[in-house]
Amino acid sequence: MILKQRTIAEPIKTVGIGLHSGKKANLFLKPAPINYGIAFVRIDLENQEPIPAHALNITDTRLASVLEIGPQRISTVEHLLSACSGLGIDNLLVEIDGEEIPIMDGSAASFLFLLQTAGIIEQEAPREFIKITESIEVHDGSKLARLEPFWGYKLDFTIDFNHPALDKTGQRFTIDFATTSYVKEIGRARTFGFAHEVEALREVGLARGGSLDNAIVLDEYRILNNEELRYDDEFVRHKILDAIGDLYLAGSPIIGMYVAEKSGHALNNLLLRELFKHPEKFERVSFSNMSEAPLAYQIVEHI
Repeated sequence: MILKQRTIAEPIKTVGIGLHSGKKANLFLKPAPINYGIAFVRIDLENQEPIPAHALNITDTRLASVLEIGPQRISTVEHLLSACSGLGIDNLLVEIDGEEIPIMDGSAASFLFLLQTAGIIEQEAPREFIKITESIEVHDGSKLARLEPFWGYKLDFTIDFNHPALDKTGQRFTIDFATTSYVKEIGRARTFGFAHEVEALREVGLARGGSLDNAIVLDEYRILNNEELRYDDEFVRHKILDAIGDLYLAGSPIIGMYVAEKSGHALNNLLLRELFKHPEKFERVSFSNMSEAPLAYQIVEHI
């Protein structure tokens, strides 16, 4: 059985506020044809073509990944893309009547629910993958991000925050999707931030919609949210959630291993841009028989 492309069965919508803009927006997810990919379009602007969700269309990486072409600027696409990656969705049209994808509860859980509610269907065309054949690595001081050959999809992420609350949690997490569920182990991990940074961020137009309802907020000593962490190591798991969304901006799922130390949206984007400068380090593959594909991509979560 061929490993096929996927889209959603029915259109579905939601509404929410942007983490950084603080503005409400309506979000519409719609089925898309084979080989369409994932694309975003601002429906509050006239006569705009959808922007392909691709690393080369990212223009800003300050605390979010921002797609931009011409007058269209669509911020904070990473959580929705992460959910699409986790559910194996290849083709999707995303319409929004504002400048930022709603933050919902700060994780990918709401997007997973929407996509699963819409239903996931297979399409009559093979999935195409980017198979890493040689390692590629980028640095920014002590930060690094690397892709290396691996028969599957595995991520190894290390964070390094000198904070009492984070010191009590795991700051390194490794996940192999051949044996682990995205929905259960990654999808519910929320974004986080520090109270002392909020005022400075808001002065430059960021974090205006942030609250205890859509982020884990920390002061100098503790977590301010009343509810417990969803995972003991929720902080590093959210960084993996972000990275999965950023890596889906390759335009195809990756067969390989991602290793990161203190990486973020900027370095993740730089990693993909560097990869595309070196076509000898990857190849595009598809599988006429599902059993030939890595196990991580044979097991895709449906409703």
